[in-house]
Amino acid sequence: MTWTVQVENIKCGGCARSIEKSISTIPGVEGLSINVEANEVTIDGGDSLRTAVLERLEELGYPERGAVAGFDAAAAKAKSFVSCAIEKVS
Repeated sequence: MTWTVQVENIKCGGCARSIEKSISTIPGVEGLSINVEANEVTIDGGDSLRTAVLERLEELGYPERGAVAGFDAAAAKAKSFVSCAIEKVS
């Protein structure tokens, strides 16, 4: 099964690589693709993975669109910059 989630804060290939590295380690994820321009992550794997994937994305600073607001949104944006920067350096 393939499903797509729209997320916040994807700005570049560094962000995409950070997401790809982290999400691909979740057991059951068979594959994924990231559309930077559309801020979308497409997962190949069962819908039962949705909670684990969304939690991991939020930890990285790429929460599902509309899931966080206010201070939490600002914190997510800061986390995403760190995730992106780490991936650009490595």
